[in-house]
Amino acid sequence: MKIFITGISTEVGKTITSAIVVESLKADYWKPIQAGDLENSDSSKVKRLISNSTSTLYSNSYKLNTPASPHLAAKIDGIEIKISAIKTPETKNNLVIEGAGGLFVPLNDKDYIIDLIKPEYKIVLVSRHYLGSINHTILSIEALKSRGLEVAGIIFNGKEDEATEAIIESKFQIPVIGRIEEEPYFDQDVILDYAEQFRENLEAMIA
Repeated sequence: MKIFITGISTEVGKTITSAIVVESLKADYWKPIQAGDLENSDSSKVKRLISNSTSTLYSNSYKLNTPASPHLAAKIDGIEIKISAIKTPETKNNLVIEGAGGLFVPLNDKDYIIDLIKPEYKIVLVSRHYLGSINHTILSIEALKSRGLEVAGIIFNGKEDEATEAIIESKFQIPVIGRIEEEPYFDQDVILDYAEQFRENLEAMIA
């Protein structure tokens, strides 16, 4: 099963979520595009945070030097991102795929992150509470629906906001996998704890 982790915006917790899902399912991991922070990439963060010996982490299709939107980072590097060059790794294991930013982060003049998502993928949406997050969450869900794609599960990140979560849950009836609290830090033990908390819901999602 391919599990695509996307978020309602940038810096909402996709990499921490990816690490939790990878650890919970002992899945493989792949981030197609890394823009900037190559010495401390999201792949390297996931590698440090998981503790199981089963998961395989696959190389990025594109490693871009500038921490910017992929289309701009690629332009600065003198290349163009081509969807056809982004090949999903072959594995018999579950594969967690982490997007970059939100769904409409541009890859080039015509393609966006959402164009990497295939109909058979299970989509996990990460929603972090902030002023405007209800709008961003609903827009993300509706954008996916307009492409014939459904969110299989949602993970809320940050301190509980009952009003926000209630309106999203009541409108869409999307299964809530769990919530990531405002932790003082994340290490292997914290990730493992969340992996165990979320496992039943994640296994139900991919069943």
